[in-house]
Formats: sequence, structure tokens, C-alpha cells
Amino acid sequence: MTPLWWRAVAEGIGTGLLVAVVIGSGIAAAQLSPNDVGLQLLENAFATALGLAVLILMIGPVSGAHFNPVVSVVDWWLGRGLSIRDVAAYVPAQIVGAILGAVLANLMYGEAAVSWSTKDRSAGHLWLGEVVATAGLIVLIFALAASGRAALAPAAVGAYIGSAYWFTSSTSFANPAVTIGRAFSDTFAGIAPASVPGFVVSQLVGAAVGVGLLALLYPSARRAADEVVTPHLDTTGASK
Repeated sequence: MTPLWWRAVAEGIGTGLLVAVVIGSGIAAAQLSPNDVGLQLLENAFATALGLAVLILMIGPVSGAHFNPVVSVVDWWLGRGLSIRDVAAYVPAQIVGAILGAVLANLMYGEAAVSWSTKDRSAGHLWLGEVVATAGLIVLIFALAASGRAALAPAAVGAYIGSAYWFTSSTSFANPAVTIGRAFSDTFAGIAPASVPGFVVSQLVGAAVGVGLLALLYPSARRAADEVVTPHLDTTGASK
């Protein structure tokens, strides 16, 4: 089995690059289309969807490409695909990676390394959007694993997040680590630090809703934990 430290580093790198994609494409969109917020969102969503799919393909064989604390916690809770020790390593790595990814994106565009976002996102309808976005993401990921279609996860998860940018009021953060990371950039994709707790709580509620839906629709999801998000390999190339 791939050593835990190796998998945790992979999760940190993957989450960091995901945040760099989200924030970097948001900055580029604001610069390229300064007078059209709808076009900015389209550009940001398109880049994020493609970037996420590529990152899952890149990192998945090492760690499973969770890039998301709620995915890791649900994986442990549902199927024990991860041990509690694994979760205790994955989650901090994801959060630290997300923060460093925000710093990287800021620096690439000549911004201050850290600029706390001033974009307020504290409202009930946005929290509801996060519940919906996170629940849908959890159901998608574990449904793919339970039905033997985990190989489709890169395209499916990327497509879901790209579409959820548009059909949820919150633009689908659906990820506590990414939410924290985005607070470190006062740019198009940012979120004010004061808004972070509401989003994280909503994401946790959404994860619980997703688990309930899985119990109803895919009771076999517990047996597919090693396939989440994608099947990962040990250092010899054998399936974990």
C-alpha cells in the first residue's frame, strides 16, 4: 500500500492545484471580461470543470483524488475505505494545500500573496445552495463507485461542478478546504472569512443529506470505498 504520508502529500498538492485553478481562472476572467459578470462566471466554471477532471486523472492513482474533507470523512464513515488515521492526515493536508494554492494563484497574477477576501456570502439561500451542491457531489461520487463506474469520475465530477456553478445560488463551493483557501484571495472567486463558517456548516449538512440519499438509492456504496473518488494504486502498481 502507498505510504500514508505519500497519499497525504498528494492530496495536499491536488487540492492546492484545484484552488489555484479556481482562483487563477477567476482572476483571469475578471481581467479579460471586466464588464460581464456572467461571462466571468462561465470562464471560471469552464476552467474549473476541466482542471478538476485533469487533477483527478493526475492524482487519483496515488491517493484517490478526494481533494475535499467531506469526501474523505464520508468515505471513512460509509465504507471504511479510509481509516480514521487516514482522515486525520488527509484533511489537514487538503486544508494546507488549499491555502497554498490560493497564495500561488495570487502570486501568479501579481497580487499580494495573501489578501483576505471582502466578498460577503452570508445568506440563507447561499447556504441552501451549498447543501444541495455538496449532497449532489457526495451522491455522484459514491454512486459511481457503487455501480462500478468509478473510471468515469474525472469527467463526471468535473461536469457536475461545472454545471453546479450555474444551478446553485452559491456557485457550488461544496468543499470546506476549498472554501477556506478561497478566503485568502480578495478576487472574483473569493469568500470573506466571516462567511466561511456558514458555508462549511452547510457543506457538512449537505454531506449528511448525501449519505442519507445513498442509503436509500445505493445501499451497496459501503462496499465500494476503495473506488472513491478513483481507484488508487500502491507503489508497485497494484490496486489498493
